[in-house]
Amino acid sequence: MISVKNLTKYYGEKAAVKDLSFEVKEGEIYGLLGPNGSGKTTTMRILSGIIEPSSGRAEVQGLNVKEHPVEVKKKVGFIPENPKTFESLTTIELFNLIGSIRGIEEKKLRKKLNRLVKAFELEEYMNQYVGSLSFGTKQKVSIISAILHDPEVIIIDEAMNGLDPKMAKIFREILFNLKNKGKSMIFSTHVLPLAEMVCDRVGMIAGGQLITEGTVEDLKEKSHEKDLEDVFLKLTKSETEVSRVVNALRGSM
Repeated sequence: MISVKNLTKYYGEKAAVKDLSFEVKEGEIYGLLGPNGSGKTTTMRILSGIIEPSSGRAEVQGLNVKEHPVEVKKKVGFIPENPKTFESLTTIELFNLIGSIRGIEEKKLRKKLNRLVKAFELEEYMNQYVGSLSFGTKQKVSIISAILHDPEVIIIDEAMNGLDPKMAKIFREILFNLKNKGKSMIFSTHVLPLAEMVCDRVGMIAGGQLITEGTVEDLKEKSHEKDLEDVFLKLTKSETEVSRVVNALRGSM
């Protein structure tokens, strides 16, 4: 479970997140949606224990992330938008290192690695240096690294970037499987049809503040729109700007 209450984060005098509150239930995939610069990644990094909030409270499995960052990291799997790993290690060396740090028993590690490496078609890359891999392959390595220790909470920040349709489908099925095991997940994406497909509930933020949340169907009904993309544009007040740009492009083509 994830609980965020009155969360605020300043960078200098600028508030990236302002008085943000929401909850993610056990066995739920919660989508955090918003324009670039809306505070999504800052929120994800706070929940992962990477950065501290300026004020407010964020809890993961009942643990305050500011007071217990190490314990929180043990319970969390974080998949960032831009994977940054030990690029001087080979892929298998990286997985072995993570297994050692996470205290995963050797037999269990091998069994899980065999299954995940096969699913993501990484067999030919296991002895290659991580730094030499393509962005999409690094993203697959990052996903495996995050879920290898069977975390209770999974934080996914634009992690579909770089995955081809086949791998994206496999990743979605893995998420659904983890959900069925009672894992709590918070999922950030710019691909709104994907959010509509994956998320049980979504929260939309703009300017670091929550502007609405609910199931996709609830938000469509409240906004009188047919799809999540139109709901998003309306609630983030982007409709007018999009129409202006589209009309300008039509006039110049």
